[in-house]
Amino acid sequence: MSDKVVTRFAPSPTGFLHIGGARTALFNWLYAKHTSGKMLLRIEDTDRERSTDAATAAILDGLAWLGLTWDGEPVSQLERAPRHRAVAEELVRLGKAYYCYATPAELEAMRESARAKGLPPRYDGRWRDRDPSEAPAGGETVVHDRVQGEVRFPNKDLDDFIILRSDGNPTYMHAVVVDDHDMGITHIIRGDDHLTNAARQMVIYRAMDWDVPSMSHIPLIHGADGAKLSKRHGALGVEAYRAMGYLPEALLNYLARLGWSHGDDEVMSIADMIAWFDIGDVNKGAARFDFAKLEALNGVHMRRMNDAELLDIFISTLPYLEVGPAMAARLDDTRKAQLLAALPGLKERAKTLVELADGAAFLFVERPLRIDEKAAALLGGDAREILRGAHAALKAISGDWTAEAAEAAIREYAVAGGHKLGAVAQPLRAALTGKSTSPGVFDVLAVLGREESLARVADQID
Repeated sequence: MSDKVVTRFAPSPTGFLHIGGARTALFNWLYAKHTSGKMLLRIEDTDRERSTDAATAAILDGLAWLGLTWDGEPVSQLERAPRHRAVAEELVRLGKAYYCYATPAELEAMRESARAKGLPPRYDGRWRDRDPSEAPAGGETVVHDRVQGEVRFPNKDLDDFIILRSDGNPTYMHAVVVDDHDMGITHIIRGDDHLTNAARQMVIYRAMDWDVPSMSHIPLIHGADGAKLSKRHGALGVEAYRAMGYLPEALLNYLARLGWSHGDDEVMSIADMIAWFDIGDVNKGAARFDFAKLEALNGVHMRRMNDAELLDIFISTLPYLEVGPAMAARLDDTRKAQLLAALPGLKERAKTLVELADGAAFLFVERPLRIDEKAAALLGGDAREILRGAHAALKAISGDWTAEAAEAAIREYAVAGGHKLGAVAQPLRAALTGKSTSPGVFDVLAVLGREESLARVADQID
């Protein structure tokens, strides 16, 4: 076996890249990067009824968005079927496998017999004696797992599993072993629901006298309530997290912390994770997915990010956000500059790019603004009269139009009129943004500029 670490991510293109698959890809990628090895990608597309090109494209797109790049070209398992058949025939020639001549009716009777005993459907080995093989029937198979420890399986419980169907197509159990061997995989990192598969696959490795890769079976992800992860918990496609406004860096950070840790470190950069990650440090117990923790972590990453970098990510994500296409259609150079100027205030209040878009919506609206219900309440009573005085105070600013100049003018006006600052700032915010919440009102004034700010306030007092 090669001294260089080679991992693989091997999704089935029967649906989206779900969050558990993304974490498996991440752990493979991190371990490869940590050891200066490489990660290969194999599309396990042998299920022709359920595999689709659209699902394959979604998987590749999801990995690319997360930044989990793979080495070389993706391998199609389907295209390797001739090689799988050749190895199966070699196993028969070596006396390590045998042909079964049971009819479809006999096979169904086997299944029914197993079900009646409360067992999963399995082959009963009836052709073993008539067509002998050296597949082990006694003893045990031991999986030396870097996460689960030493796991022992009695060979009598592994059954004589099928490696090649009657139509000449290989089973998953067989194809995976052949592919991993031929691709030079040294370390298999996958969900612990494959642990029993590992024992069966080791039988094939040994029958072919091939090196068995290092095995690491990572715990599955559960919901916050401890139940198996479902859509209500967050078992969504990676593309859904992009549409919900999560940064890929934050999602990777959160996924890395599901089952693995590095001391008390919660917030990690990609470089940190690569430097610190070791598969042997992954926990045995199931991890719990918590949207609240993911949101909080995403907010931290947004606030830590350089404003120009965050702006680029925000703009590239707009096509995937519900309100994004409308914003993108109006995103000219002026609004890009306004967005960049507003980002320090916007990102302090936002935990996702969706919330960031909501906070930035005031930059993209047409005059006269649509005032929402809560903002309209701020314009009731004597608020419009106070707003009239605020408009005059702002209009009188003679120097540069800055947040500091606007704040000084409004504070002076509030003191002179005997108003609390909030009694002036709140209707001013409603007039400028159409909402009751926004970044700091003086920052809003600075970002909008003199002409637009005065026009919006005038709309509400005329």
